[in-house]
Amino acid sequence: MSRQFMGLWQLSKRTITTSARRQLDNTVKKKQKLFQEDNGIPIHLKGGSKDALLYRATMALTVFGSGYVVYELFTAAMPKRPQ
Repeated sequence: MSRQFMGLWQLSKRTITTSARRQLDNTVKKKQKLFQEDNGIPIHLKGGSKDALLYRATMALTVFGSGYVVYELFTAAMPKRPQ
């Protein structure tokens, strides 16, 4: 049993230390140029369609949540009628 653990330990150590590192492109300059461009688009929407979708979903949840809070406050403030 100890031999199996040692073999597993050596295998895991070997695969972690010899894995090739992935090279990532530096996209900071491209992003800076995109976000500093004066094209009339608000900064929170300059990221593209994903940003627009996230913005709309956030606004919809905010409006729905605010409406639900007002509804709950109204129902809590009104006394229940006896049956």
